[in-house]
Amino acid sequence: MKRSVATVVLASALVCAMPAVASANPQGPDVSSWQHIDGTEIDWFAVRESGHDFAMVKATEGLNYVNPYFVQDCVVMRVAGVARGAYHYADVRESPELQAAYYSTVVLGINGPGDLPPVLDLERSHGLSPAQLIDWTHRYLNAVQALTGRQPIIYTYPNFWRTAMADTHEFNHYPLWIADYNDTLGPLPGGWTQWMFWQFTDNGRIPGIEAPTDINNYSGSGGDLRRLARW
Repeated sequence: MKRSVATVVLASALVCAMPAVASANPQGPDVSSWQHIDGTEIDWFAVRESGHDFAMVKATEGLNYVNPYFVQDCVVMRVAGVARGAYHYADVRESPELQAAYYSTVVLGINGPGDLPPVLDLERSHGLSPAQLIDWTHRYLNAVQALTGRQPIIYTYPNFWRTAMADTHEFNHYPLWIADYNDTLGPLPGGWTQWMFWQFTDNGRIPGIEAPTDINNYSGSGGDLRRLARW
């Protein structure tokens, strides 16, 4: 039987401070509304029990979209002991500073126990030149870091970075979440020498999630996952 949100909220007073016991090689999904088929809840207890220590959840997009399942998922993840990453899907046609403020407000600064650093999902250029995209990205990342006090993670694809971003090396001091759906990870773009998260499939199956989902490895480059998540 799946646990309802009401049930886990009532239980949270007892267990919300309990940190996850991270596995040696942490893995976790990243989800959005697409994983809630016909409004189906994700059973985050089943996700955790299957050995997934963290998850990335879409929070916002542009200036006018909030994932309708974001709060629900975050509450249950916290109780289930799943470290939470929250990402903003960039719309580079809109102000980066306003999007940073929008995201930071929705995720409550992403500074609670169990919160991973903020994430910028950058994968569409909307016709902007590399110079314009580079400027937009600097401004967004600077704004989010100022608002949250945490260095953001950049999510991208190798080909996007090499083409739309002209393979710039200006951001390789930020942690990298790379999407590369191969058995082995190829050379990293942008002068990065290591990755923090690697999205290695977009068609994984995990207990507790009825729809196919992306799955990610954590490299440990940011240190122990629990410390990174402030648990």
